[in-house]
Amino acid sequence: MVTRSSSSRSQAALGFRAHSGWAALVAVAGPVAEPTAVLRRRVVLSDKTPRQPFHAAEGQPFAAAEELIRRSTGEAQALAEREVQEAVAQLRAMGHEPVSSGLLLAAGRPLPGLREVLASHAFIHTAEGELFREVLREATRRCGLLPVEVRERDLEDRAARSLRRSATELQRRVADWGKALGSPWTQDEKRAALVAWLALSAGE
Repeated sequence: MVTRSSSSRSQAALGFRAHSGWAALVAVAGPVAEPTAVLRRRVVLSDKTPRQPFHAAEGQPFAAAEELIRRSTGEAQALAEREVQEAVAQLRAMGHEPVSSGLLLAAGRPLPGLREVLASHAFIHTAEGELFREVLREATRRCGLLPVEVRERDLEDRAARSLRRSATELQRRVADWGKALGSPWTQDEKRAALVAWLALSAGE
């Protein structure tokens, strides 16, 4: 479990934006009013199994499809846990104490059982994203990080309210972090950074 940082260690938060088979991770640290982006990683969530396991399972006999999803989920869980543990260790080595994590969610709708998912291309797309978000959720929980989850479409409004900053100021700050860290600093990293800042405020 995470212990609260001492006066000599700044608190930190991890932020994630997941894709099929990988996720962007950005960590921010320092006082909530003036944090700094201190870490950026590409989190690999698929190696020996397909990056889009539900797409790969579509059209297969159900038993084979079920086994493929099981193996893909197991591998993603193991990789997510390793990646999050490494990020936490790296932050601690830098003098920061991770206390929380932010995860971006899709608008989403509840998923039915696997047979129904594999029969619907729309459900397949939803299930791909949910699989990788779920393994990140579990990996951060195992590290004892306070979870903060935000629908992607609500991120800017929620950040502006919680952090008491205008949208323009938030965008400027996140852009400045990208200049300091260097490329890549795409929409993935920007949004992961913003949800990390939001999570840092919840970890106070």
